[in-house]
Amino acid sequence: MTAAAYEKFRTEGYALAGHANDLQRRVRLYQRVYQDSGKRLMFALIAAHGTLWASGYFKLGMLGARIASLPWLCMPGMRAQKLAAVAAFVDRFRSINRQVCAESYAIFYYTRQHGGSAFIRSVIGERFTDLLVDCHASCEAGTEYPRNKREQLFHALIEWEQDHIVVPGVEEAFASFDWPLIAWLARRPVIRFAYFGKHDRLRFNDFARKEERLAAGVQACRLAEELGLQAVEDALGTPDSTAMQATGNLGKLGSLWDGWAKSVL
Repeated sequence: MTAAAYEKFRTEGYALAGHANDLQRRVRLYQRVYQDSGKRLMFALIAAHGTLWASGYFKLGMLGARIASLPWLCMPGMRAQKLAAVAAFVDRFRSINRQVCAESYAIFYYTRQHGGSAFIRSVIGERFTDLLVDCHASCEAGTEYPRNKREQLFHALIEWEQDHIVVPGVEEAFASFDWPLIAWLARRPVIRFAYFGKHDRLRFNDFARKEERLAAGVQACRLAEELGLQAVEDALGTPDSTAMQATGNLGKLGSLWDGWAKSVL
């Protein structure tokens, strides 16, 4: 099939992914993709958890920026400028999240309908295409899709989206942001998805480094497999409950920002 068919799915994906700040909408879309894959596409399930976590973290980041901007309280113009820069910085990451969701949607549904065409192979490569085609065939036939295949497909998709979307987006976001304190904090998030155990965390020395993001993805994938995918899906909750979980994430992360605030004030 031609590029026109692929563009149709991309247009549909971006429409369904909503605006940059529609993270809850993307959680639901990832849930739909995971179900349509016959619960084979782990990337969609883990990305749903990541998007759910991010929806709370971004709000908390803005709260932290307001606290960090208190030294400029007597300079309202400067403070507003600082907060506007943080808002733009956060929006860049929301836009990356939207792009990953829309593009992965397009790739998944294009290959489900049109298979491993020469066109899609030119876009995502031979190996990634073959893994997706095998996933769709397994789903249609109802055959077993073991852990090693789920992990191979997860790794192929995360590597593709990192190279084509996340790496350039993150580099641009940090390069255009000039508030060293907030940039330093943004490079060192401590991530805890809803399905993680009590002591499980994804810790970063520098979120801007692709190698660290890939390692975190592999760890999240491993933890999901060890727990069991049904439990991971249950931890995500129903579409109607995801907003409540995101609100809960603010409380879980609040103590972290409290510590940062004390270092600023």
